[in-house]
Amino acid sequence: MNVDLLSRPAEEVAPRLLGSVLTCETSEGTVRITVTETEAYAGTADPASHAYRGRTPRNAVMFGPAGHLYVYRSHGLHWCANVVTGQDGIASAVLIRAGRVVEGEDLARERRGERVESPRLARGPGNFCQALGITGEHNGVNLLTGGPVMLSEGEPVPAAHIRVGPRVGVSKAHDWQHRFYLAGDPTVSAYRLSPRAKPSAGA
Repeated sequence: MNVDLLSRPAEEVAPRLLGSVLTCETSEGTVRITVTETEAYAGTADPASHAYRGRTPRNAVMFGPAGHLYVYRSHGLHWCANVVTGQDGIASAVLIRAGRVVEGEDLARERRGERVESPRLARGPGNFCQALGITGEHNGVNLLTGGPVMLSEGEPVPAAHIRVGPRVGVSKAHDWQHRFYLAGDPTVSAYRLSPRAKPSAGA
């Protein structure tokens, strides 16, 4: 993956990450997942971003450099993985919402549950991390230097196969068209409007 590509604003990088591949190597084995759904978060300019109110110890990784992994726990339950984008010092990241397991499916199913169907193994950001084996220990990892979690380019996705829509489950700026996903792909998560969501100005 080219760091120059990742150094652009999140809303430009998010659709370009569709079809890319995230690989995680642990003592249990290797899982590789092709990305099928992403969401862009534009830092201090984005009310839904963790960095909206500025830098904190929790969100510091979001401020760069590009190509690192920002991992946080959602609602105290699930790990979520973001690819840091943009210029160093300016917070920006792309949440990986869903993907298709292309290697290590047995290990992914062991982590997710034996009865989970293949399209659901990495559907949703928490399930994605669980299937891949990403935890808070991977926060800040460089995705481009051959570490335990790696981001690589996959097959190019034609623009005609990409759909754009509002973000899922956030209460602020939920109607911003910053969610990108592969049309008709069964691994993509269902749209869900937060019960706390209120109309907001689009971006």
